[in-house]
Amino acid sequence: MDHQRNLYVSDFGKDEVRRYQIGDKNGTLVAGGYGQGDGLNQLNVPTYVFVDQHQSVYVSDRDSHRVMKWNKGPKEGIIVAAGQGEGNALTQLSHPNGLFVDTLDTIYVADLRNHQVMRWPKGAKQGTVIVGGNGLGEEANQ
Repeated sequence: MDHQRNLYVSDFGKDEVRRYQIGDKNGTLVAGGYGQGDGLNQLNVPTYVFVDQHQSVYVSDRDSHRVMKWNKGPKEGIIVAAGQGEGNALTQLSHPNGLFVDTLDTIYVADLRNHQVMRWPKGAKQGTVIVGGNGLGEEANQ
């Protein structure tokens, strides 16, 4: 939910995110909605959503291995983390999931298949590993 009490729903079956006001039945398309894919107006299994104070919508685009941002209004998003295909380089993600954006627009994303959490400062071309990154396991650094 945002500060205006709008609810945001990620629909990975339709590859889109919609905003619902109280009492709204259909919602308003705010991200994706142009079929499944890697285009700037598309999503490919959107999972987690974060909405900032300006109603910009950040989306973990799981099968495109990137985080997208849609400012309020535009029909296209921008890639704000990764977007270089699936992998374990600092410019890549592998099935991004959980997502948080702080007041400095720094993105924190759970990089599911790389077993780590990455941080992407605003405008950064690559992220940094802040938790994990040492493979799957039960140790404190995994």
